[in-house]
Amino acid sequence: MAYDKPIPRRGVHTQPFWEGAKNNQLMLPRCTDCNRVHWYPRHICPFCHSVNLEWIQASGEGTIHTYAVQHLAFGPWAEEAPYVTAYIDLKEGDRMLTVLRGVDPNKPEEIKVGAPVKVEFEQANEDTFIPFWRVVEGF
Repeated sequence: MAYDKPIPRRGVHTQPFWEGAKNNQLMLPRCTDCNRVHWYPRHICPFCHSVNLEWIQASGEGTIHTYAVQHLAFGPWAEEAPYVTAYIDLKEGDRMLTVLRGVDPNKPEEIKVGAPVKVEFEQANEDTFIPFWRVVEGF
């Protein structure tokens, strides 16, 4: 089945992220002055405003910060409703918005804030892999 969801546009400042995703690696920008990781990629650190940034390979681990069940969706996501969106607290710091995989949107009481999650990548086209997060089994 062809990937029928929107594919984010690439920019020069996001290239390391997309290259990592092709190799199942979560790459994050980190400021070399304040040593903080930030998501989404920017040209300057959102914390100290330094332009001294590097890309690091992240662990791909995190926890659920909060979530919502999307019962009504439009466009390419309509057929997947209901589905769960979540903010993930990354092990390295900061937070990432995602569609949460491996949970039952009809049983939200089984989704736990603080549950450990792991990143996984879904191939959108020949060059693009999209990160999603899945609850670690056994939690």
